Amino acid sequence: MLQEIMQFISQHPVLSLAWVALLVAVIFTTFKSSLSKVKEITRGEATRLINKEDAVVVDIRTRDDYRKGHIASSLNLLPSDIKNGNLADLEKHKAQPIIVVCATGTTSRASADLLNKAGFERVFTLKEGISGWSGENLPLARGK
Repeated sequence: MLQEIMQFISQHPVLSLAWVALLVAVIFTTFKSSLSKVKEITRGEATRLINKEDAVVVDIRTRDDYRKGHIASSLNLLPSDIKNGNLADLEKHKAQPIIVVCATGTTSRASADLLNKAGFERVFTLKEGISGWSGENLPLARGK
């Protein structure tokens, strides 16, 4: 078995390097997310935080996507606003839980990490983002 693996590596060095790089990336991402103060939550946990703890939802999608459908009473802040520290709309909610939402749940972590570094202590990301939310037929507000 080991001989076959070594033979494969010698015959396919680029493919082998790509596999090792992907493995390292997966391990790094998993390790980083487990140590992060920002946690990914499910739609059920998000609903509980919104209803019981008055969580603030921060939608980081574009204005057009936000207008097409967003979680009720969410704030629309672009990632560039968060990166530049333009958080005036959010400052008054520092004591509340913050749920950062993107389209699919893949890009919200960076913005959530920035909010955490800006002093927001309870910051979460929504698993699968708005697509998961609407996929379970949870309510979306339109306009604004």
